[in-house]
Amino acid sequence: MKSIKKLFFLVIIVGIISAGVFYFRDTKPPQISLTPSSGPISKKSKLLLALNDEGVGLKNLQVMVVQGANQLPLLKRDFPTQTRVVDLELDLASLKLEEGGIQIEVLATDQSIYHFGKGNTVQQLFNLTYDTRPPVISILSKAHNLTKGGSGLVTFSLNEDVDKVGVQFGEHFFPAYLQDSGIYACLFAYPYFVKSEDFVPRVVAQDLAGNERQAGIYYRANNKKFRQRKINISKSFLDQKIPEFEALVPDMTDPLEIFLYVNRDVRTKNRAQIVELGRKTSATPLWEGTFLRQPQTATLAQFADYRTYYHEGKEIDKTVHLGQDLASVAQAEIIAENSGEVVWSEYLGIYGQCVVIDHGLGLQSLYAHMSQVSVQPGEMVTRGQVIGRSGATGMAGGDHLHLGIIVSGVPVQPIEWWDKSWLENNIDSKLKIN
Repeated sequence: MKSIKKLFFLVIIVGIISAGVFYFRDTKPPQISLTPSSGPISKKSKLLLALNDEGVGLKNLQVMVVQGANQLPLLKRDFPTQTRVVDLELDLASLKLEEGGIQIEVLATDQSIYHFGKGNTVQQLFNLTYDTRPPVISILSKAHNLTKGGSGLVTFSLNEDVDKVGVQFGEHFFPAYLQDSGIYACLFAYPYFVKSEDFVPRVVAQDLAGNERQAGIYYRANNKKFRQRKINISKSFLDQKIPEFEALVPDMTDPLEIFLYVNRDVRTKNRAQIVELGRKTSATPLWEGTFLRQPQTATLAQFADYRTYYHEGKEIDKTVHLGQDLASVAQAEIIAENSGEVVWSEYLGIYGQCVVIDHGLGLQSLYAHMSQVSVQPGEMVTRGQVIGRSGATGMAGGDHLHLGIIVSGVPVQPIEWWDKSWLENNIDSKLKIN
């Protein structure tokens, strides 16, 4: 009899413990996050709501938008059992909201039996600003004269902070930079490869809420034709240059095959690297006056020469030469054409030993095929400072300097930047606007 009573009490105790464990097994409410959780938004903004309950799972959700005395239901949802993670996108477009502050109220409950079966509930408020007005763009610079392959500068002001701003046409975007004076300056290019009918530059500004406005500018675009050049790839050239690139293609043995791989694939990768370097730029100009031409040099090749390559009388490839080839004597001193910060100083595929200097606003100069380099990334250089010596590294047929001028990753005509009148009329004078 005593054994039966002990067993009975044991069963009761185990039952009470089990019930307690079951009742208290989940006492934590769901976790809530909203992206963005603060700041300005518009009806176009994507509001991403994330719910997570590591216990028994989510039960239901309610979302309200509160603005002043108005409480606007936005979302109500029940969840299947064992739903632990939920990601939702909130759409405000259906609500009639006014400009100004709003609160997004999120109420979530889990499946727990805690609180006498009511479960764990969490309420969270997110304070945001509803903004549907796009930025106001005021163009300050007047004349914008560009030649195909060349550069231009537009200045303007905005009435609010922005997330993205610059000049755009088609898929091409050139970022603008806020100056100490409070104006924005955008250096942009009329790319050598863009058709005249596709070159319609506009200033584009997108505010922190995602509202966007465009503004046209007065401009004149001058067309330009570029030279067609024939380049003979001789056996002696292949014998001289290909050993430098053999390590890049260990599976290839034919010199011509290696040349074509370098001229196409490696060139493409190198151009991508230059575009990436274009993002490492000062928001304010670092250059000082006209760019210096390399002393006592002759031009071997011009910007945007369209090259057709021949080998043993047969056409094998085509490229466009994106710089100015300059030569004087072997291993001549190379100077920085203007002041700036070194952002690259090492080997770069077809360019060989290469230095890239940032001059601000996305403007950079590139010095290729060098035999010696005497500057390092992060170093500030001055206009006319010696940065190394010319050479024939990379895809170069002889000792010379390949000089490139680049605007936000797009190669442009170097000779404009050597022209004092052009620089003053088209660039520097616009930066003096108060």
